[in-house]
Amino acid sequence: MTRKPRGRDERSPLSSLALHATLVVATTIALFPVVWVLLASLKPQDAIQSTEIHLFDHPTLENYRRVLFETSFPHWFLNSVVVAIFTMVIGISMSATAGYALSRFNFPGKRGVMWLFLITQMFPVAILIVPIYTIMANLGLIDTKASLVIAYCSVAVPFCTWMLRGYFDTIPPELDDAAALDGLGPFKTFWYVVLPLARPGLAVTAFYTFLTAWGEVAYAIAFILSDKNLTLGAGLQQFVPRFNPQWDLLTAGAVLIMLPASLVFYFAQKHLVAGLTAGGTKG
Repeated sequence: MTRKPRGRDERSPLSSLALHATLVVATTIALFPVVWVLLASLKPQDAIQSTEIHLFDHPTLENYRRVLFETSFPHWFLNSVVVAIFTMVIGISMSATAGYALSRFNFPGKRGVMWLFLITQMFPVAILIVPIYTIMANLGLIDTKASLVIAYCSVAVPFCTWMLRGYFDTIPPELDDAAALDGLGPFKTFWYVVLPLARPGLAVTAFYTFLTAWGEVAYAIAFILSDKNLTLGAGLQQFVPRFNPQWDLLTAGAVLIMLPASLVFYFAQKHLVAGLTAGGTKG
């Protein structure tokens, strides 16, 4: 006989205190780096490098003005937006179609394809970056945004395919049969019937693919050679050279980088929990 979970009113005061204390500590640990960078971005350079710690020390927006108008940050920002959007659109398109095929159709090699997608997630970037660089060089794509989009999709698509396949499994196949009786083919069934019901799963994959491309550094440093094609992750490294780090510009740039990701999360948050839980229930 299963025990019914205790409700909030049945919890002892000591348990409630311990639970809330744990939540406060976890929240503090999670938010401390973000708040520290935000406060540092409002300080002049000498205050950031000072050995004395002050939460507020002559707060100013000068760091943001310099980043936006005296550096190549706006150009890096635009490059990152282009790469992230193309990665998100291509990644969702490939993941959704592959996930739907794995969920609905039986074909030779299906299990092998699923295992292949899973195995690709086991290799770290340090191992993959050399063979992918060789492929990009042979294709003449070094120092192009296309090389980053392809590399990021190779990372995001296998994971998103598994997630969407699990989500499509939760959509009753009877809907596909009903659509077929109405004269819809497999593609129209997928486009008009299944995809509208898969919005939570699509929101999760969109958020994941966007973050994969938005803050990535390793591939951007390896593949991009010219300043005009740098993305934010690689471009910000120019603010911290070996002998003269400009922490004031780096912290301001880091805060500006967080804004688009926070905006994407804000619009996707209502679908994230449903998409994550549904995608993890079957597979």
